[in-house]
Formats: sequence, C-alpha cells, structure tokens
Amino acid sequence: MGRTLNRTAAFTALGRALTAGARGGPSLGARLAALPRMMWATITGRYDGGKRLAMMVAATAYVASPIDLVPEAFLLLVGLIDDAVVIAWLAGAILSETERFIEWDAARRSVIPGHVV
Repeated sequence: MGRTLNRTAAFTALGRALTAGARGGPSLGARLAALPRMMWATITGRYDGGKRLAMMVAATAYVASPIDLVPEAFLLLVGLIDDAVVIAWLAGAILSETERFIEWDAARRSVIPGHVV
C-alpha cells in the first residue's frame, strides 16, 4: 500500500511539474537548478531528504545498470516496461522533491538568525 501511494504521489508530482510554469509554480529549469543545491544540503545534513535522495540514486543505478540488460534480452517488452516505470517514478520524485526543497530553501532564507518573530 505504501509503495502504491509513493508511486501515485510521484506520478501526480510529475504531471503537476510539467504544467507548473503555466500555473505560477517553479519552472522545470528552476527545479533542475535546485537539484545540486538540494543534494549538497542533504549531504551536509541541513535538509532532510536523505532517504528520498538515496531512493533516487538507487533508481538511477537500476536503470543505468548493465545487469538490467538481462531482463530486456529475455523478456523484451516486460523488461522495457519496468525501466519506463522506474524512469517515470524517478522523474516525478525528482520534480516533487525539488519543489519541496525550493519551498524549504525559501522559508530558510526568510528567517533572520537571532531574531524572534
């Protein structure tokens, strides 16, 4: 059940991200530009995206892995479909997480250290 919700959320985020520029949300370019900052903030422990980033790296490794060529060689269509699903999930996850990071970064930048509001 949890995996289905994560997939649904990722695919929903992908659809929203592709139309975000027209609705005033972060553009695709802004999201992709935020990706290296998000990775650095996660690695340095300032941002809480460690598990999600690890899942994205694992999905990228799965798709790029030469070991994955075996299912395509024997199962043809099924092997390609699983890659397409992983790629679609990965795209949605990246877009969703970068949107969350952009919001987090904007909120963090609006706080003045040492001042109570």
